Amino acid sequence: MSKLKILVEGYARKSGDHYEATSNTTLIEDSWKKIIVDPGCNEGLLLSGLKKEGLRPEDIDMIFLTHYHPDHVLNVRLFPNIDVLDCDKIYREDREYSYKGCIPGTKIEVIATSGHANEHATPLVRTDDGVVAVAGDLWWWEDGRQKTDAKSLLSQKDPLATDKDALLKSRKRILQKADWIVPGHGKMFRPRNDRLT
Repeated sequence: MSKLKILVEGYARKSGDHYEATSNTTLIEDSWKKIIVDPGCNEGLLLSGLKKEGLRPEDIDMIFLTHYHPDHVLNVRLFPNIDVLDCDKIYREDREYSYKGCIPGTKIEVIATSGHANEHATPLVRTDDGVVAVAGDLWWWEDGRQKTDAKSLLSQKDPLATDKDALLKSRKRILQKADWIVPGHGKMFRPRNDRLT
């Protein structure tokens, strides 16, 4: 089974005349590989999270990006010379390779979950506690607004969505597959048994 740890709990909030946000950053250990999902953009929080686990950026084997919004990807600069993956591509320096199904060399399934962004993807991680969907911004909340009942999970508005119908379809698909969900911003949660499909 894989191991999963939240290194940074993401936030999204208005602060005076500006907005502050960084994504949840998740560490997955699978098949002797250490994978960061969405390194976010708060460098200090990420380095502190790694340090608490006894890790440095050079200890990470791969970066997986759920989508390309800056609050999820800016810290990729802290991990030079390692593979960066998205839904179906591996980027290695100036080369691009395709892959399908699982992150290469692991048992981590990757599912296309468009709606918030066209390229959005969700890794499904099998752990001792069940299947965890590292769902990026399929769900995200401003601080203090997280609701995880089934009705709220399907009806939650996303002002940044590129395709609301695709977003709803992706949400339903993940709710059918996941025992736990790591949202883009907010606390990891267990969807209640009254899921709507």
